[in-house]
Amino acid sequence: MTESFRLQATGHTHEVDDRLDVNLEETDLLPVPDPAAAVVVQEPLGNGPGHWAGGPSAALGPDGAVYLGYRFRRPFGEGRGLANVVARSDDGERFETLVTLDRRDFACESLERPALVPVPGGGWRIYLSCATPGTFHWRVDVLEASDPTGFDPGSARTMLPGDELSGVKDPVILWHDGLWHMWLCCHPLDEPDHTDRMWTRYGTSADGFDWDLHDIALRPSPGQWDARGARVTHVMVGDGGWRAYYDGRATAEENAEERTGVAVGTSPDRLVPRPGPVAASPWGSGSLRYLSGVTLPDGGVRLYYEASRLDGAHDLRTEYVPPSR
Repeated sequence: MTESFRLQATGHTHEVDDRLDVNLEETDLLPVPDPAAAVVVQEPLGNGPGHWAGGPSAALGPDGAVYLGYRFRRPFGEGRGLANVVARSDDGERFETLVTLDRRDFACESLERPALVPVPGGGWRIYLSCATPGTFHWRVDVLEASDPTGFDPGSARTMLPGDELSGVKDPVILWHDGLWHMWLCCHPLDEPDHTDRMWTRYGTSADGFDWDLHDIALRPSPGQWDARGARVTHVMVGDGGWRAYYDGRATAEENAEERTGVAVGTSPDRLVPRPGPVAASPWGSGSLRYLSGVTLPDGGVRLYYEASRLDGAHDLRTEYVPPSR
């Protein structure tokens, strides 16, 4: 990296971003999820709060199938983020597991949302969010293989280590126009009682391994529904603009129960939130988060996200959005 990683955290969540004048038409925004129309892809391993199946990262493979990375999690004290799973589906709804990556193979306390990415010219990468045991710190590791079944924990290398004042996790990674782009969730660790705060920093790379980290692309909005955190979860580019889904919450008590918002920009490093949230679960806490998706050959979009249930657990859901919606 060409610059210090340190976030210079103080003050970021209190600044109002008045740098932009984005005039993208409302019709250019992303499709709004309808969880009542979704089907369950994967249930959690248990019932009740803290049991989650979700954190999806979807990609369309060269064979036309949908490939999905996601994680299983149990409550604190019962294993936390046990594993990341990579699965494949011909119809986007019924998945076959290809590989399961266990947190113990990465010397971490928890694995969070992965980023599953096909490599231009062939092969796959998975970027893993790894929790440092006994701390609130996170790092990002990466595996590469010709096929997802070949992901080998023994080949992992740390791509983004964070530092003593910043934890990093949940990257969104996109290859576009000859360059790797990344939106990285950053947690400041300067105040031990407030490590849940989060915002999204933008980065670029020529090879997808060595990253130049730039400015904050999306930050919380003081006094709004996303005042405590703003985490980009999916980005689409086209028609002169960049459009993102993101997770937001207003308070520390809403940690892990975020809702989904939409942000837009004329460049990838400066995203402006639209009024939100735009989507929430009709069950339980209302959480609908970690939204990802793939654009299909017919122009429709298949969305994947984690949503709360009546019992407080979260399951992994999908819905198909036709081009006309």
